[in-house]
Amino acid sequence: MALWRDDTPDTELRDRSVLMRPPRMDDYDSWAKLRSASREHTSPWEPLWAPDELTRAAYKRRMRHYETCWSDGSGYPFFVFRRKDGVLIGACNLNNVRRGVLQAADIGYWIGRPYIRRGYARAAVKLICGFAFETAGLHRVEAACRLENDASQSLLLSLGFRHEGVARQYLRIAGEWRDHDKFALLATDPRP
Repeated sequence: MALWRDDTPDTELRDRSVLMRPPRMDDYDSWAKLRSASREHTSPWEPLWAPDELTRAAYKRRMRHYETCWSDGSGYPFFVFRRKDGVLIGACNLNNVRRGVLQAADIGYWIGRPYIRRGYARAAVKLICGFAFETAGLHRVEAACRLENDASQSLLLSLGFRHEGVARQYLRIAGEWRDHDKFALLATDPRP
């Protein structure tokens, strides 16, 4: 499977407000425009961008990485689109899938600045958790967010995630090692 040639998996997740599918090469222009417009909004929560972050060459490398994730089952990246008009609004991924006795993955998500606070992140996280448990066969989905990221904490708690503690200097975000609140949702947990 070569995602950079638009040979993407046909997996689609949807609810009333969003449609999620694996990224394609022809999403580049929309993705680059949205990422650029959202940089100030997302930069406090993400690793520093590479100097060539928004170039087509960097996007091709990203697509090759996504291809590897899908083919070896180590991750499941999705782009999030507004269902009513097909506009790209963000991304939601299952990353670092661990099998064996753990059966877990980390979740990551972002919604572009023009689309925040409209329920799209909630819809995307809910859909990807369903995919994690029902399709990927995972037992546990983990999430981490910076201590001051009240919006992500509220979102996760509203979807049934439980706070499990603070991981000290967990991720290098915005150029510094940052503490993160850790959350998890189990396949056996009640979900709204």
